[in-house]
Amino acid sequence: MSTTLLRIYPSELKMPLELRKQNSSCMELFNKTDQRVAFKVKTTNPNKYAVRPASGIVQPGESCGIRVTMRAPKEMPADYQCKDKFLVQSTVVEDEATQKDTVPDMFRKAPGKVVEEFKMRVIYIPANPPSPVPEEAEEENESLDSDVDHEVEKPSTSNAVSTSESKHEYTSGSQSHHEDVSLISKSEDDDGRYADENKKLQEELVLLRKRVKSPRGFSVAFVLFVFLLSFLYGYLTLGSKA
Repeated sequence: MSTTLLRIYPSELKMPLELRKQNSSCMELFNKTDQRVAFKVKTTNPNKYAVRPASGIVQPGESCGIRVTMRAPKEMPADYQCKDKFLVQSTVVEDEATQKDTVPDMFRKAPGKVVEEFKMRVIYIPANPPSPVPEEAEEENESLDSDVDHEVEKPSTSNAVSTSESKHEYTSGSQSHHEDVSLISKSEDDDGRYADENKKLQEELVLLRKRVKSPRGFSVAFVLFVFLLSFLYGYLTLGSKA
């Protein structure tokens, strides 16, 4: 239902519902005309709702906000269904009319008098609406978040490989160091052994030289000279006999 005097928003009054706690909702009345328009708000359950302001006058081209407060419910409806309704009455008033003139008789229908009515129903909504994200999406997001945390806490494969390689390199380097030390020690041992062998060879050479010398102390050259003379003598002797 539309009116030519007031534009009323929203078309349905959505009221948050919470056990043992009062909640409020608002509506807006906008004067579409170039005249002063009086309004009055009624409800089918006046003991349940408080309306502020319940009546008034809206200037041309201006709007008026209305707050509707519902008493704290003692129990929750099983199906969230509400049968309560509101009625907004409006009519054009004279320029000299005031707030006090907005009495019930002003909105009574009469010949030549225009009184418009706008009806709206009450719809209960949860006081704490759930997240617009579906539960399945939330579960997926939670699982993704847990996976990310798990991946952050757990080192990556590349890091694990790098760590392993660094350990391996360290171990290999340590082994090479030990091998170098072993080679140095072995080289030193070989040098000592060769020195001992060289010393022994020198001693044997000295002994050999001593053995080559004759017992009477003749030199080697003298002995060879005597040997050659003996050889020539024998050769000459055999040749003369022949």
